[in-house]
Amino acid sequence: MSEDEPDIETVAGLLEDQTVREILTETSREPMSAHTLKDHCDASGPTIYRRLERLRDADFVVEQTRPDPDGGHHRQVYAPNLDRITIDLGDGNLSIQITRRERIVDRFTRLIEEM
Repeated sequence: MSEDEPDIETVAGLLEDQTVREILTETSREPMSAHTLKDHCDASGPTIYRRLERLRDADFVVEQTRPDPDGGHHRQVYAPNLDRITIDLGDGNLSIQITRRERIVDRFTRLIEEM
């Protein structure tokens, strides 16, 4: 686990919350706005925003700007930034490993650097 990664208590605290799990599950299908998440999760708007803030702080979700083709405005959508969370028990120690999704900008940079 790197210095920037949340500790096991933070991760456990997030994952024990049903709304957090619903947000991660719903956004794993497709990025969603907070308003859409409110409709998909059994939670109020303020609860959704608080959970999204906690997930952003832990770098478990990323916020993306999407153009709205109907209104000409932009809207924020959220997508998970996780592939896997692994908790290992060994040698009298619990350890956590968080595997993140490779962001498209990082993938593009790696592609350019490999040319």
